[in-house]
Amino acid sequence: MSQARTYQSVDQYVQENEPRLLEELKEFLRIPSISTLPDHNADTRRAGEYAAAKLREAGLENVELIETPRHPLVYADWMHAPGKPTVLCYGHFDVQPPDPLELWETPPFEPTERNGNLYARGSADDKGQMYSHIKAFEALRAVHGTLPVNIKVLLEGEEEVGGLSVAEYVAKNPEKLKADVALVSDTEMYEPGLPTLNVGLRGLVYMEIEARGPMRDLHSGLYGGAAPNAVFGLIELLSKAKDADGHIQIPGIYDKVEPPSAAEKDSWTRLPFDEAEYLKNEVGSTALTGEPGYSVFERTWARPTLEVHGIAGGFTGAGAKTVIPAKAVAKVSIRLVPKQEPEEVVAAVKAFVAANTPKGIVCEVRVLSAGPGLMVNTDHPAIQVAAQAFSNIFGKPTVFTRSGGSIPIVGDFANHLGIPTILMGFGLPDDGLHSPNEKYNIRNYFDGIRTIAHFFEQYGQ
Repeated sequence: MSQARTYQSVDQYVQENEPRLLEELKEFLRIPSISTLPDHNADTRRAGEYAAAKLREAGLENVELIETPRHPLVYADWMHAPGKPTVLCYGHFDVQPPDPLELWETPPFEPTERNGNLYARGSADDKGQMYSHIKAFEALRAVHGTLPVNIKVLLEGEEEVGGLSVAEYVAKNPEKLKADVALVSDTEMYEPGLPTLNVGLRGLVYMEIEARGPMRDLHSGLYGGAAPNAVFGLIELLSKAKDADGHIQIPGIYDKVEPPSAAEKDSWTRLPFDEAEYLKNEVGSTALTGEPGYSVFERTWARPTLEVHGIAGGFTGAGAKTVIPAKAVAKVSIRLVPKQEPEEVVAAVKAFVAANTPKGIVCEVRVLSAGPGLMVNTDHPAIQVAAQAFSNIFGKPTVFTRSGGSIPIVGDFANHLGIPTILMGFGLPDDGLHSPNEKYNIRNYFDGIRTIAHFFEQYGQ
C-alpha cells in the first residue's frame, strides 16, 4: 500500500469514528481529577484507571497502575517493531480546580459543545491532547493491525501539583523508559491552523520568602515608629530585587543568559503578531512592561523574569485593626532560560536576601520547586519528521517557537534518559488553561489524532 493510501486509511478511520471519539473524551472529562484537593483523590485515581483501560483497548501491553505516595502513574508499552525507533509518550490526567465556579457558563465537569469548541476543565490541559495519543494508537492498529514504531507510555496524575512522583520514577527507571525520543502534547499552536513545534522552554525556581519582625503582632499606636513591620520589610526587600524597567537586580542572575541566535530572532519577526492586539486581548492592561530593547518574544521566551505571585501577612479582614505584623510570606518565582542552573540561581537569591534584608527583620528562603530551561535541536531527525507530519495535516509550513512556561518532565527526560522531547501541541492561545471556561477546539482534537498517527507512520519509515 502506498504511503498516501496509508495516510488516507487513518484519516478515514478517524473521520468515521468522530462521534464516538468525542463522546469518549467527554466521558474522560467528566471525571473531576483535581489532584491538589484530597477530596478528589479517588477521582484522580479513576481518571488514571480510565486512561489505562483505553490503552488496553488500543492494543498496548504491560499496562499498569503504578502506586506512588500521592497519585498513581500509568505505564504501557508495545515493543513489536524490531529495528524501528521507540517513542515515549507522556501526558497527565489531573486537572486544576475549577474555581471560581460562578464564572463558568456551563458546569466545568459537564463537557459542553459551543462554537466548535468543547468546554470543560482539563479539555486542553491535558486530557484532550493526551487522549489524542491513545486514539492515534487505536487508529493505527485498526487500519494496519500493528504500529509503525515501538511505543512506551507514561502518564501521571500530579502534573498540576509539581510532578514529584513521575520525576522520581523517571530517575529510577531509565532502562524501562529507554527510548529514542519523547512526545508530549501539552502545548499550543501559535494561532489557529498554524502547526507549531515548541523547541524551547524556560525553567522555574519557585520559592517562599518569609519575613519575621517582632515576636508577635503589636499595637501600631504603642509601638509604631520603633518596632519593625514584617509586611513592609518584605515589600522593601522585594522592591530591591527588580527595578522599574524589569531588570532583575540580583547579582549574577544574568551571567549564563545566552541570547537567541540571529536566525531564531529573524524567524520570530515572521510570526503573525500584533503587539497592540496582544496588549488588548491577551494581557488586558494599559501597557506592556519588561526590559527595554527586547521584543515581546524575547522577554517572554528568552529572558529570565522575576514575579511575585502573592503576599500574605497582617490584617486583611473587614474594618480596621491597627497591628504591626509579626510575619509576612511572599510566593516568588524566577523563570530561567537555557544554561542557567537552578542551584546557582537559588544561591544567588539567598545571598541577595541575606544582604538586603531590612533592619530588624529576619528572612528565610524556602525552595518549593526548581527545574532548568532547555532547548531542543531542530535538526534532530524526529523533530524534522514531526514538523513534516504537522504540515501535511494542517496544510501550512510548521513554525518553531519557544515557550515562556515550564514543563519539568522534559528536563527529566533529557537528564535521566538522554533523549529530546517533541512538544507537539494542539491547544490554542485563547483556550483559557487554569481559568474558567477552559476549552479545546474539537477540530484540533481530531486533527491531533491524525497528526500523531502520521508522525508515527513517517518516523517508522
